[in-house]
Amino acid sequence: MYTLKPLCTHQLRPLALFFAALTVSGSALAWQPDRPVEFVVTSGAGGGTDTFARTVQSIIGKHQLMDESIIVSNKGGGSGAEGYVYSASSKDDPYKLTFGTNNEYLLPEVGDMPYAADDLQPVAAMAMDEFLIWVNGDADYASAKEFIDAAKQNPGKMQFAGSQSKDTDQTLVSMIEEATGTEFRYVPFNGGSQALVQLAGGHVDANVNNPNENLGQWQAGMIKPLCVFSPEQLPKGEPVHEGKGWGDIPTCQSQGIDIAEYRMPRTVWLPAGASEEAVTYYQDLLKKVSETPEWKDYVTRTVQTSQFLSGDELKQYIDDNASTVKKVFEQEGWSAS
Repeated sequence: MYTLKPLCTHQLRPLALFFAALTVSGSALAWQPDRPVEFVVTSGAGGGTDTFARTVQSIIGKHQLMDESIIVSNKGGGSGAEGYVYSASSKDDPYKLTFGTNNEYLLPEVGDMPYAADDLQPVAAMAMDEFLIWVNGDADYASAKEFIDAAKQNPGKMQFAGSQSKDTDQTLVSMIEEATGTEFRYVPFNGGSQALVQLAGGHVDANVNNPNENLGQWQAGMIKPLCVFSPEQLPKGEPVHEGKGWGDIPTCQSQGIDIAEYRMPRTVWLPAGASEEAVTYYQDLLKKVSETPEWKDYVTRTVQTSQFLSGDELKQYIDDNASTVKKVFEQEGWSAS
């Protein structure tokens, strides 16, 4: 009968070194940055996307989630196209992490852009920015239903202010018209802040700004929200004006506007060709960011919905979102193709 003999110390040492080498080799395969990473922001300083990127940067630094430093570059021209073109021109580069929204894949649908949606690859979506119907604080409408009824009585006369043409705001206004049988006059401005000024001053009838953009003016009673394009009411919180808070705003669908959901994802991208290992690294990094108290404070403060998407789940969201919006583009004659 054959008996196994215990190995001597001098025989174990080579085996130990062999397995240690395997461990080091396996660790070396896990990509991580070894020089500064550039956060490319597809908006100007102080915009929603800028705040998004700088919040992520701050959390990474505070919790020491990455060894290398971060450089933030604002390239917001052309509704963010400048930033996407800049990153798309650096094919394979894992050091340009681009922060944007769904305009990455929607801008090429409505204009002749010097980049294609496939020139960038999605890494993650981290939050959903909500949209509401807002009217002037002195407006007679107490509900979205009353507002829509007034629009039906004055076709083409009531003015909706929005950020840019053929962008998220005008797309939503077009969807409202289709869903309710109304006709509005859309008036584009250079950003949501300008649209807000026009509404607060009584120069237009409504806008569809995000909650954070209009918070200060609601607090002052200069404007008021009528409904939110969300499948459910926003979370309860502190009162904002006259005892009412975000959780008291009804959904637009409950007000007879048959649009269950309209949100803008806060997205992060890498140039096409960047390795799968780099994509995985940033997905893991951003997931850690989304689990910190500081991130939860950020989405609460800006009244966004925290929702982390990556991989196949994110790709499916993008496909569904693009399909919905493209129908509006085709209906309105905006499609560039």
